[in-house]
Amino acid sequence: MAESESITDAGVDDDEEDAVPVGAALGRRGRGDLFSKEIKMMLYGFGDDENPYKETVSLLEELAVSYICSVSRRAAEVGKSGRIGVEDIEYVVRRDPKKYSRVRELLTINEVLKRARKAFDDPESAAQANETSQ
Repeated sequence: MAESESITDAGVDDDEEDAVPVGAALGRRGRGDLFSKEIKMMLYGFGDDENPYKETVSLLEELAVSYICSVSRRAAEVGKSGRIGVEDIEYVVRRDPKKYSRVRELLTINEVLKRARKAFDDPESAAQANETSQ
């Protein structure tokens, strides 16, 4: 795929089509791969070869980075200037039920983990939480 070609971010917000140049979305040529290790593991987990083609990994990474940039840009447009909040991301993916439910699920898990870490770090609060749950 040539660098001048575009990838559209289908599924984010169908009201407007936002094309992102593939090379511009990465903006990090020569710095190494951001997600290549994770993408390789995911490909292997979904049945690909243990060592997938570098071109496949690169293409998937470009798609992922392009999508992240697009969602981040849209979230920055709807939120406070200079800041992207969780609510902004939720707002951007609100029309896609699968993405929205996954965001909500991950936020819930994050809260549970925060409470567990706090309880682990502070034994006194863990004892209080234990007493109130019984």
